[in-house]
Amino acid sequence: MSNLSSLLEGSAHAHPDRTAVVLGDTRLTYAQVDAGASQVANLLVSRGIAPGDKVALSCPNLPYFPIVYYGILKAGATVVPLNVLLKGREVAYHLDDSDAKAYFCFQGTPELPIGAEGHAGFEQTDGCENFFVITADPAAESPIEGTETLGQALKGQSPVFETRDVDGDDTAVILYTSGTTGQPKGAELMHRNMISNALASDALFGADPDNPDTLLCVLPLFHSFGQTVIMNAGFAFGGTVVLLPRFEAGPALALMDQEDVTFFAGVPTMYWGLLGALDDSGVDVKKLAGTLRVAAAGGSALPVEVHKNFERRFGVTILEGYGLSETSPVSSFSVWGEPARVGSIGRPIPGVEMKLINPEPGVREDLEGDDVVGEIAIKGPNIMKGYYGRPDATDEAIVDGWFRSGDLGRKDADGWYYIVDRSKDMIIRGGYNVYPREIEEVLLTHPDVSLAAVIGVPHESHGEEIKAVVIRNDGATVTEDELVAWGKEQMAGYKYPRIVQFVDALPMTATGKILKRELS
Repeated sequence: MSNLSSLLEGSAHAHPDRTAVVLGDTRLTYAQVDAGASQVANLLVSRGIAPGDKVALSCPNLPYFPIVYYGILKAGATVVPLNVLLKGREVAYHLDDSDAKAYFCFQGTPELPIGAEGHAGFEQTDGCENFFVITADPAAESPIEGTETLGQALKGQSPVFETRDVDGDDTAVILYTSGTTGQPKGAELMHRNMISNALASDALFGADPDNPDTLLCVLPLFHSFGQTVIMNAGFAFGGTVVLLPRFEAGPALALMDQEDVTFFAGVPTMYWGLLGALDDSGVDVKKLAGTLRVAAAGGSALPVEVHKNFERRFGVTILEGYGLSETSPVSSFSVWGEPARVGSIGRPIPGVEMKLINPEPGVREDLEGDDVVGEIAIKGPNIMKGYYGRPDATDEAIVDGWFRSGDLGRKDADGWYYIVDRSKDMIIRGGYNVYPREIEEVLLTHPDVSLAAVIGVPHESHGEEIKAVVIRNDGATVTEDELVAWGKEQMAGYKYPRIVQFVDALPMTATGKILKRELS
C-alpha cells in the first residue's frame, strides 16, 4: 500500500517544474517541496525516529507545513498536527498523549506566539526528545535560547530519500478531537483512510491533472478539512495551493483575483466574510465569477441567505458536505454539476455508507423512512482505526464497523442528508469545535469559581460564541472582564469564553446534572 506521501511524490515525478505552493512572492515547485520533504525525512532518521514513531507539528499555513508533513510520512512516522493556538499546558498534553518523539514548532509573531507556547509545552514533557524551531527565515538563529532551528538541522541533509514502505493500516496522521466530555482524543487515521479520502475528494469536484486547479487554502492545514480537501487532494492531481496563513476576507479576495483561483473551500463564516468585503475589495467580480470553478463548504450549516447571495454574486453554487476528523473527514457531499439542495450535506461519497440509528447510548436500532430524525452513522474506507490509546472510547464510537457521529440528521426520499442538530453540547465557533467540558474544567481551576456551565450562544459572524455561566465562591469578587482575561491566558484563542454571566444557582435535574437547555 502506498505511503500517503506518494500523493506529493507522484506529482513531483510527473510535473517536477509545476508550481505546488504559493505564499506571497514565494513559489515552490513540486520538485522543491519533495526535495525539502526528503531532507526532513533524512533528518528524522538521523535523530533516531523509527517507523511508527509520532512526530508533532505546529505550523500555520506556510510552505513549511507540507514540507515537514510529507517528510514525517516519508520516514514512515506518524504526523500529529497541532492547533497553532494552543497554550503551553495544552501542547504538553498533546505531546504526552500522542507519545510524540519529536516536535516541529513555528516561531510566530507576538500576536501568535506559537514557538514560545510550544517550547513551554515541550519542556513539560518527558518522552519528546527532539524540538525544532521553524523560523520564517531558514538562515535565522533560533529566537528560543538553547533550541535548534529547522534550517540548522537540515544543513547537510540529502534531498533524496527512499520513502519507507508502509501497510495501508499503519497510522499516517493523528488528529485530535473530542466528544462533549473529557480531554481531547487522538483519532488515528491510516494511510489508506487519507489516500482514499483525498482521491475521492478529487473525483467529487472533477479534478483534472491536465488542467489542474489553483486552490486557495484559508482553512488551517492542521485541521482535517484543509489537510485532505485542499493539500492532499490538491497535490494528488498536481494542483497549485495558494496559502493564506490567516483568513481575512479582503486579502482572500485579492488572492483569488491575483492567482486566478479555481477552487475555494471554507466554513460558512468565511463565505459570509467574502460577501461582506466584496464591494469594497476593488476586485473584478466578473473575473472572479468567470475563474472560480468550485466552492465547497463544511464545518457547520451554511445559512440559506449566504448560499443564495454567493451564487448570485459569483455565479457558483456552494457545495455543502459533511464529515468529522474521525472520518478523514469527508463522508458526504453535494454533487458537483447537479442542482444544489440548499441546506443538504449531500449524499455519501463513493465507497461510503451512511444510515440513521437510534441516538440512545447502547441501543442498536436502525431508523428507516424519509425525514425520520436519527443519529448519523458512517461506514467505509474513511473510518479511523480508533482513538489512540483509548480502546474503550473506540469501542463506544465504532460499533460493527459503523462510526457513531453523535450528530442528528434526516434523509430525504432521494438519499440526500440534512443535519438537524449537532452533538448535544458541542459548540462550533468560526468553524472550530469547542468542547464545553474542557472549558469548564479549566474555569474550575480559578480560585474564585465554584461551578461553571459553558454553552454556545448565537453570533452573527462566528455562528456561535462561547458563554460561561458561573457560580462564584462565597466572598469572591472576580468580575466578568477579569475572568474573560484570565481565560484568554489559559486557553487557545478560539476556546476561551467571551461572555461571562454570574448566577447564584444553575438549573439541575434531580440527579445533579446541569440542565444546559435552560441556559441562554
